[in-house]
Amino acid sequence: MSCAGVLFLLPALIAQGLLKTKEVYTWPSKVYYSLESIVLTLAFMALLRIKNPEQLKQCKPGEIGRVIGLDRIPEMRCLRSKLQLLTSQKQAMPLNNLLVDSWYNEDSSQDADFLYIDGHVRIYYGNKANLPVKYVSRQKLCLNATSEYWVNDAKGMPVMMVMGELTEKLQTVIEEQIIPELQKTKLLAADKPMVDNNQPVCTFVFDREAYQPAFFKRLWEKYKIAIITYRKNVTDKWPDKSFKSTDVKVMQQNVNMQLCELGTQLGGYWFREIRRLTEDGHQTAIITTHPTLKIEFIAGRMFARWSQENFFRYLIQDYDFDKIVSFGTEPVNPEKEIVNPEYRKLCHQLKKLREKIRRIEARFYPLLQLAIDQPIDELPAISRKQAEYREKIEDFRKQEKSLLLQRSQLKPRLKVSQMPEQKRYNKLKTESKLLMNVLRMICYRAESAVAEYIAPFLAKEEDEKRMVVKQIIQSNADISPDYINKTLTVTLHSLSANRFNNAASELAQLLNQTETVFPGTNLQLIYKITAKSECEG
Repeated sequence: MSCAGVLFLLPALIAQGLLKTKEVYTWPSKVYYSLESIVLTLAFMALLRIKNPEQLKQCKPGEIGRVIGLDRIPEMRCLRSKLQLLTSQKQAMPLNNLLVDSWYNEDSSQDADFLYIDGHVRIYYGNKANLPVKYVSRQKLCLNATSEYWVNDAKGMPVMMVMGELTEKLQTVIEEQIIPELQKTKLLAADKPMVDNNQPVCTFVFDREAYQPAFFKRLWEKYKIAIITYRKNVTDKWPDKSFKSTDVKVMQQNVNMQLCELGTQLGGYWFREIRRLTEDGHQTAIITTHPTLKIEFIAGRMFARWSQENFFRYLIQDYDFDKIVSFGTEPVNPEKEIVNPEYRKLCHQLKKLREKIRRIEARFYPLLQLAIDQPIDELPAISRKQAEYREKIEDFRKQEKSLLLQRSQLKPRLKVSQMPEQKRYNKLKTESKLLMNVLRMICYRAESAVAEYIAPFLAKEEDEKRMVVKQIIQSNADISPDYINKTLTVTLHSLSANRFNNAASELAQLLNQTETVFPGTNLQLIYKITAKSECEG
């Protein structure tokens, strides 16, 4: 059966909390497709790289249907109606919070003491929504877009995602959305036991987008949350002899760095500052409010921020998670205060105009000195040039006064309700995107768990582990139910290399130990591979 190898990830999906959807969503009792069937379909679609329900038209409905335990998968319209039934309940964030508690419980080996926070800009190419313009760094352009703010743990595993409405700063999102949601979980719960009052309950790691010394101090004093980030506007240099050679662990790799620590005052507050000296003499400055963490751990956590960038890159390439799930728009809070778009437009025009003035002045003023040093017969040509530049400067100055006058008549900030109705901001439907992102978190975590398990059985662990997992997912397998013995045997067909078959055989042995029961049935899953005898030989 085509693509039945995806069942090798079913125990990992269940372990990561896929079936916890039943704890937060209600479902009609007399329907053909149960809640388990729908979430299995959505999860298997993500793992099989089926990007949206419309692509199901190109799949064999009976083949994938048997993978979810039925005679066929839901038809595209049916799946969209079921997805609408889920999103209408608006339980995506409660589901995410429930998953966070299960991922980071007391018995879990996963560590959430350090959380990476970053925004991801999702470009909008349609014309139905009226969205603000955002700078898209990967395209180096300002485009209509929405922002998603992701929280990942120290290993790069996704923890939580919140959606930005308009043009919120990262500091605002952290204080008004991320922290309140984390406080609903055990990570930042009010009753979380404190071992030492001098220790943070959690440490946030982010880039310069959220840089503000007063904000850092407020996080520590109000929430007992430490921060690690890069320092902005560094002008001084520390003596090279102050730096010491230190071994730092960055994303499972040991790196030797030249590090030094000193105290520094920023915005009237004292912070710990750690700098790294590179071979070309550049000094990278890091600041933190963590009172006791050693400098090698601070540097390691900061430079491991790329684990979150790698996560974004993988989801964009493999899960295509920028796709719109449900079409349509929703109104934003009419009382939300924003920067006046017309005011911002005039500010941009003023900036460009003043740049032109500075360029002309850079040519005009040297002519004054040149007129003193040149012979008299050269003066007429210089004077004509001076007059030409002076005329341009005066013309630009008039335009500048006109723009300043127009800007003075506008409010710098206004409420959304005060915008003209045709230009009033709205937002894309968010609940369906939140739900699909939560399901993608589960799939990514399940895929990562399987990849980490098979890695020791591969020659090139880091290069091959995810490739082998994807090969297992896409491979054919035989499904054999035994209703008398209450078993469901999944036999994976041979992979492209013997060493991959060996890894799959080890994985099958582990999965059999879990004694997983297929959702909605009483059949215990048994995993085998057809190439086992060849591997052993």
